[in-house]
Amino acid sequence: MSAKTGPYLRLQLVWLMVGYALVALVVYLSLTSSPVELEMDVPYQDKLFHALAYFTLMAWFSQIYHDSFKRKIIAMFFILMGIALEYLQSFEPTRYYEIADMAANVTGVLLGLAFSASRAKNILLGVEKYLTKSGL
Repeated sequence: MSAKTGPYLRLQLVWLMVGYALVALVVYLSLTSSPVELEMDVPYQDKLFHALAYFTLMAWFSQIYHDSFKRKIIAMFFILMGIALEYLQSFEPTRYYEIADMAANVTGVLLGLAFSASRAKNILLGVEKYLTKSGL
């Protein structure tokens, strides 16, 4: 394990495929003409879901890429993606964009970036070690 690149993930291709599937899911949910509606009595539920989605994306890819420069590039990509998807919603008659949603997306990315500085940055490595011990 190099201090710059982080630990070697044996299942990196699998983790990347899961990550790309998560990105595709966020894109689909952002642009679909019939968005998922969850009836929960939570204030600012929509903003919470935006932040959670972008936190998940950033935290996931931070598990794979430990290099600080790569993480910053990924963070910028997700911030731009969140802004662009929100803008694209304005072209769908049943959807609209909100600056507050963009802010929630950015907040999620920044929280995910902060998460990557914690000890939790090696969760996927721990999963791989567990799978190896279990013989899976």
